Amino acid sequence: MSLTIYCLNGPNLNLLGEREPAIYGKGTLADLETYSQNAAAAVGATLVFRQSNHEGELVDWIQEARRQAAGVVINAGAYTHTSVAIHDALKVLTIPVVEVHLSNPGIREEFRHKSLVSPAASGVIAGLGPLGYRLAIEAVVALNQQKRV
Repeated sequence: MSLTIYCLNGPNLNLLGEREPAIYGKGTLADLETYSQNAAAAVGATLVFRQSNHEGELVDWIQEARRQAAGVVINAGAYTHTSVAIHDALKVLTIPVVEVHLSNPGIREEFRHKSLVSPAASGVIAGLGPLGYRLAIEAVVALNQQKRV
């Protein structure tokens, strides 16, 4: 049985490859999507990969995931540190949520040290670049398998 995983990406991730490549790398969002789709396929999952610069759209997708997905991988971008709305939407979910970041917010500017997503997440992966997405996808699959045991 194939699991559907939503991979949701927040503001400015559409600028990957252009925005601060020393921090985020030179790969584009399309590259990250291909990598993530391949990672999902390798574990027998279907990936719905989306990006928005709009908080409300991310909230809508999180709510959609309640009925359509077995888990959520989320890189909320800057909304990680500011969005109570995303936090509240994630708290409603009864499926695994893995927060992922390409960079490590803990070693960056102090305002990035607090995540409003983390308290609503099953786990957090940060600072590993695209590898973090693969690990997050694998974690969602593993957490679903644990629920079935």
